[in-house]
Amino acid sequence: MNFIGKLSVFPKLPAQLARLHDLAFNLWWSWDTAAQNLFSQIDPELWDQVNHNPVKLLRTVEQARLDAAAGDSAFLDAYKGVLADFDAYMNPNAETWYNKSYPDKQDQIIAYFSAEFGLHEALPIYSGGLGVLSGDHCKAASDLGLPFIGVGFLYPQGYFTQRIDATGMQQAVYEKIDFAEMPVTQALDPNGNPVIINVDLPGRTVYAKVWRIQVGRIPIFVMDTDVERNAPQDRELSARLYGGDREMRISQEVVLGIGGVRAVRALGYNPAVWHMNEGHSAF
Repeated sequence: MNFIGKLSVFPKLPAQLARLHDLAFNLWWSWDTAAQNLFSQIDPELWDQVNHNPVKLLRTVEQARLDAAAGDSAFLDAYKGVLADFDAYMNPNAETWYNKSYPDKQDQIIAYFSAEFGLHEALPIYSGGLGVLSGDHCKAASDLGLPFIGVGFLYPQGYFTQRIDATGMQQAVYEKIDFAEMPVTQALDPNGNPVIINVDLPGRTVYAKVWRIQVGRIPIFVMDTDVERNAPQDRELSARLYGGDREMRISQEVVLGIGGVRAVRALGYNPAVWHMNEGHSAF
């Protein structure tokens, strides 16, 4: 038998629940209990299995579960309530601490660079305290209405899972992230084109694709060097958080610093403040 290809079949959101997609791709849900409960109600067991990731949930849940939710008046009431809260929060005319305190400085963009962002367990691009701090800063910036963008890496292999073998030794197991199952989208420039930046390293040029993570009102732009134009070793530059030897780490930091600035410019931003969360982006 000849193998001719792979066909993937995904459930379709009923029209009544179409905006679950909007909710899933904005990490506002990660600090809103009602939104999390809404996704959990669709399939509580699967919700736990997908590590509380609504994007993966909506791609893997049985169609019958979605159809049942669409016909459940209690679920629809909860859905409408969450959407009302979400739309009120995201309303560009909503009153925030920042626009009340500094109405004449709405265009004073803050660019916040960090090697990791701990936003939620569903997006494993962080390791510990630094990442959690960065994630909390972003969520607070959103709540306060700051003109704020984050800049970092989207690590395809994230952080490792610790396992203990038969001899009692720790083994680090990395699993590649499927971006199609993550709350991330392509970052687009002001003309609607995907953003790819380049940085010169010794003897070669490294390219990085830029992705967008929406965190409430604010975006985080994250780079990924796993693009075809790169040499195999450079495709691994952004594979793992804090991975590799000294040369790898320095190369990562050059791409984060110089590449991050180029990404910000390519996206049409002209920040008034450049913030580094530790020295990883100092280049």
